[in-house]
Amino acid sequence: MSTPLSNGDKRLFLLDAYALIYRAYFSFIRNPRINSQKLNTSAAFGFTLTLLELIKREHPTHLAVVFDKGAPAERLQLHAEYKANRQETPEDLRSNVPYIRRIIDAFNIPVIESEGYEADDVIGTLAKQAEQEGYTTYMVTPDKDFGQLVTERSLIYKPGRSGAPPEVLGPAEVCARWGLQHPGQVRDILGLMGDASDNIPGIPGIGEKTAIKLVQQFGSLEGVIAGADQLKGKQQENVLAFADQGRMSKELATIVTDVPVKLDHHALHLDPPDGEKVREVFGELEFRSLLKTVLGEDAPPEAVPAAAAARKKVTPKAQMSMFGEEDPATPPAHAEHGGPLGDLSTTPHDYRIAATEHEQLELARHLAGLKKFCVDTETDGLDPRKAALVGISFSWKANEGWYVPVPADPAGAMHVVGRFAKALTDPHITKVGQNMKYDMHVLDRYGARIAGPGFDTMLAHFLLEADLRHGMDYMAETLLHYRPQPITDLIGPAGKGQKTMREVPVELAAEYAAEDADITWQLHELLGPRLAHVRMNDLFNDVEMPLVRVLADMESEGIRLDVHALHAFSKELGHQIEKLQEKIIGACGVPFNIDSPKQLGDVLFETLKLGGEKPKKTRTGQYQTSEDVLSAMAHEHPVIPMILDYRSLRKLKGTYVDTLPAAVDPADGRIRTNFRQAVVPTGRLSSDDPNLQNIPVRTEEGRKIRKAFVPRDAHYALLSADYSQIELRIIAHMSGDHHMQEAFRQGLDIHAATAAKVFNTPIGEVTREQRSRAKAVNFGIAYGQGAFGLSQNLGIPRAEAQGIISGYFAEFPGVKAYMDHTIAFCRKHGYVQTLMGRRRYLPDIASANNTVRAAAERVAINAPMQGTAADIIKVAMIHIHGKLQREKMRSRLLLQVHDELVFDCHHEEEEELKKLVKALMEGALKLDVPLVVDMNVGKNWLEAH
Repeated sequence: MSTPLSNGDKRLFLLDAYALIYRAYFSFIRNPRINSQKLNTSAAFGFTLTLLELIKREHPTHLAVVFDKGAPAERLQLHAEYKANRQETPEDLRSNVPYIRRIIDAFNIPVIESEGYEADDVIGTLAKQAEQEGYTTYMVTPDKDFGQLVTERSLIYKPGRSGAPPEVLGPAEVCARWGLQHPGQVRDILGLMGDASDNIPGIPGIGEKTAIKLVQQFGSLEGVIAGADQLKGKQQENVLAFADQGRMSKELATIVTDVPVKLDHHALHLDPPDGEKVREVFGELEFRSLLKTVLGEDAPPEAVPAAAAARKKVTPKAQMSMFGEEDPATPPAHAEHGGPLGDLSTTPHDYRIAATEHEQLELARHLAGLKKFCVDTETDGLDPRKAALVGISFSWKANEGWYVPVPADPAGAMHVVGRFAKALTDPHITKVGQNMKYDMHVLDRYGARIAGPGFDTMLAHFLLEADLRHGMDYMAETLLHYRPQPITDLIGPAGKGQKTMREVPVELAAEYAAEDADITWQLHELLGPRLAHVRMNDLFNDVEMPLVRVLADMESEGIRLDVHALHAFSKELGHQIEKLQEKIIGACGVPFNIDSPKQLGDVLFETLKLGGEKPKKTRTGQYQTSEDVLSAMAHEHPVIPMILDYRSLRKLKGTYVDTLPAAVDPADGRIRTNFRQAVVPTGRLSSDDPNLQNIPVRTEEGRKIRKAFVPRDAHYALLSADYSQIELRIIAHMSGDHHMQEAFRQGLDIHAATAAKVFNTPIGEVTREQRSRAKAVNFGIAYGQGAFGLSQNLGIPRAEAQGIISGYFAEFPGVKAYMDHTIAFCRKHGYVQTLMGRRRYLPDIASANNTVRAAAERVAINAPMQGTAADIIKVAMIHIHGKLQREKMRSRLLLQVHDELVFDCHHEEEEELKKLVKALMEGALKLDVPLVVDMNVGKNWLEAH
C-alpha cells in the first residue's frame, strides 16, 4: 500500500513513542550499547536510527512523536485491572526516555500527549482530523491494534528490522492479515481473543485463529454472541457466560478518536534540526557516528582539537636536552572521575622529528636507558605482513613524542630500524602500544623483534570493559576527553584517489604519528592503575600480554592449504548441487529458481500446498523459507530435505571451498588468519580474514574441507590436541559437586554417568536416548538453559524437560547450589569472574524486567566457565610456544580453534611433541578434576582431528 505520492501531497507521520522505544531497546537485548559512563543507550540509539531512517526514506512534510499520558478513565472504570499485569519498565529503558525527549526536541519535532489518554487515542484522533484536512497519515507503530483505524488515507507504517524495508498497511493489507471484510473488525477480534499485554480478558478459550474464524462467520463480536446457539460445547458455554466480558473487552480495545487535541499544521511541519542541541545530547550519549550522519561532523567543535596550529610546531631539528627533562610544575592532572582534566586540543604538544642519523642515534640511546616507552608504527597499507614501514613514533611522557621517518628502499629502512633494535629487543624494557600485534608483525620483518614486558592499551581496556569498544580513538575520547586527528585528514576518504602515508608530507605524518604514541602512553598511565585496582594485573601480565607474541608468531607461520584438493572438491560439490537442482525441480513439478526465496515460497506453499492453512510470511508478505521453517516441515514432503541439503552445499561451496584458495599466499602456499583477543567478552579468541575457527565439522561434506589443511612438507604431519569436555570439568571444579567430580576422576563417560544418575539406571544399562538427553542437559546447564530450551532441543514436552532438569539437580545438588551462588554474587557485585580473575560485568542482572534479567542470569552462569576455558588454553599456548622456542624444535603451533590446538609436527619430534603438549595442556591450571587432552596425528587436519 506504499503508492508514491506527489510532491504536493501532505504526508503526516505520527510516531507511537513507547511502542518504538520498547522495540528499539529489545532489538539490542543480546548486544546492548553501553557507553563509557556505563549507560545503556540501546533504546535511545535504536529510536534515533528509526527516526533518521524514516526521515531519509519517506521525506515527510509533517511529523510528530506521541507519548502516553495515562489511560482514559473510562477504560479504568470499565476494567480496574486494565494494563495492571504489565512488567515494570526496564531501568535501562526508563533512563533513556529523557534523552529521547531531548533528541526529539533537538530535531525540532513536536511531542504530543494528552492527560489521561494513551498514544493510540491521540494518534487516532489526529489521523481522523488529518484525513479531513487532506493529509495522508502514517501511524508509525508495530502495534497490531492500529489496524482498526486504517483507511485509504490513514495507514500503518511498521519500520523494518535489520535493514529490511518498512511495511505499509492499508485496508487491503489489514483485511488480508486478519481475513476480514473491513478494518473495523479488528476491534471484534481483539474483544474475543483479548490482549494479555494490556490485561484485556476477552472470552476464555478463544484465541486469535478462533476469533478470526468467528468474526468471518458472524461479522462482529455482537454477532457471535447473538449466534451463540450455532456454536457447540464449551465454546458456546463460554460465549454465553462471558458475553458481557467480551463486550467490555471490545470497548477496552477500541481506540478513541475524540481526544481533546487539535491538528496544528505549523507545529507539525518538519523543520531542520537544531545543531547545537543535537551536538549536546549526542555528545553525552557518545553517538559519534549518528552525529556525522545528522550534521556531517564527527564530534562537537569543542571536543575537536584545532589543526596543527593549536599545537607546538613540529621541528625536524630538536634539542636533545629535552630527553631527560621533568617539569614538576606540570604533572599530569586527573579529574575526580579519573581522566585528565580539560580539553587537550589547546594544550601545547612537543612533537619532534628525528630525521638525521645523529638525531636517531641519540633518540635510540635515550630509549635504551628508559624503563618503558611507547612505540607505534606507520605503514603504507593495512596488512602488517605486507605493508611497508613509513615511520616509527615513540613517547614516554604525556604531550611529548618523537617521529622517525623510514625511507622507502628496503636496505635504507632496515638500516634505520636497526638503530633502534637494541631498545626494541631489550627484554628488560617494557614496550607500550595499541594493538601491539600489528607493530610486532611490521617490525619483525625489519629485523627488530619486540621483546620484554608489554602493555597493550587495547587489551587492558578489554579486560576492564569487555563489552565496550577498544579502539584508540574511542578510548581517547571517552577516557582522555580528547579527539585524535583522523587519518582521513592526511590520506583522504577511502576509495579511489586515497593516498598512502608514504605520500603525506613528513611534518604532517609526524604530527599524526607522534600523537598516536602520546595518546597511547597517556592511556597506559590511566589503565594500568585500574587493572591493579580490580586485581587483574596477573591475568594481563602473565596471560594476555605474553599471548600477543604467541599469536603473532602463529599468524606468521600460517598453515599450508592444498588448493588443488579444494578445486577438485568444488567441482564435486558443483555436480552434487546440479543433481539436487534437477531432483528438486522434478519433485516440485515446475521450473523455478531455488535460490529465490519468493519463488521457492510460492512453489512450496501455493503449488504444493505445504505448510498448513496459514504458512508463515515475512513482513513484506513473502512466505518464510528460512532453515528453521523448512526443518520444522521436513516431514511434509520429500523435497524439503533436498532443499535443505542444496542450501547446505551451496553455502559450503561459496563460503569456504571457493573462498579459501583466494586467501592463500602464492609465495608459500600457506593461509594466514588474524587472531583477535579483544572481541569475545568471555575471553575466547576469534578469527577473521579468513575465519579458520568456523570450518564446518558437523556434516561429512563439511569435514572434507579440513582434509585440505595439510603439513608444510613431507617431513611433517599435523598434530591436533583437543581438551576433552573442558567446560564440564570446570563446572565440576567450580561447583564442588561430589558426584560429578567422582565421575571425572574415575574416567567415566560423563554423559552416561549423568544419565545413570538422572534416570536411576546402572551405567552399563543406559540407553542411547538416555545418554543423548543427559548430554543435552550437561551442555545446556553450561549455557543456563531452562526447561523451554531443553524441550526445544530434544523435541519433548516442556513438562518432561522440567522433570529431567529437576532430576539432574537432585542428583547433582552442588551444580544447582553453584548456579544460585553465582547469580547471587553477580547481583551483589555486578560481575562474575573466571578462576583467573577475568571479569564480566552484567548490570542487567538486577533488572526488574524478567526477560532482561533472565538473559543476564544465563550469561552469569556461562561466562565463568567459558572464560576459564579460554584462560586455560591461553596459558597452555604460552607455555608450549615458549618450550618449542627454548628447545629449538622444528615443530610449530599453527592454529587455535576453541578447545583445540593444531601443530606442524616434524616426524622426528612426534613423540617428544606429544609428551610436551599433553603435559603443558593438562597442567595449564590445577583443578579438582583432571584435565584430559585427546591427541592424534595425521596427514591432514581431518585425519588428525
